[in-house]
Amino acid sequence: MKCPYCGCKKSSVIDSRTIEDGTSIRRRRVCGQCGKRFTTYEIVEQVPLVVVKRNGNRESFDKSKLIKGLIRACEKRPVSLPQMEQIAGDIEQQLQEGGSKEVSTNQIGEMVMDRLKVLDEVAYVRFASVYRRFTDSGSFVEEVNRLHTGKDRE
Repeated sequence: MKCPYCGCKKSSVIDSRTIEDGTSIRRRRVCGQCGKRFTTYEIVEQVPLVVVKRNGNRESFDKSKLIKGLIRACEKRPVSLPQMEQIAGDIEQQLQEGGSKEVSTNQIGEMVMDRLKVLDEVAYVRFASVYRRFTDSGSFVEEVNRLHTGKDRE
């Protein structure tokens, strides 16, 4: 690491500490030439996720939008905000680990529905009605029947 004071490229780490829940490391260093101390930070570089919308537009992944959708689906249901945040965090992590830089809204929607189906059936049907764009009560009944018979949508 290059010293910010004299430009020497030889420095020694004298202290390292994890910060921000273990996602970063703070290092205290001392320059091998001038002896001055300085601090550096090491963080994991996150690949930004791009969401491909149904109309082909692209935008950055926004976890807060996912949480807002979950809040709407889980309104007046026995699902806590921490549970919804956990779902959103799990989905974001799974997408990051997937290695793809682009993800479709269809993929995200299916991931949400898989988790809601297990957590709360009413919230699942609410989310599915918006996500799958139900046009009439028949679509709604069909989804509820599929839920009860255990069949997944093709």
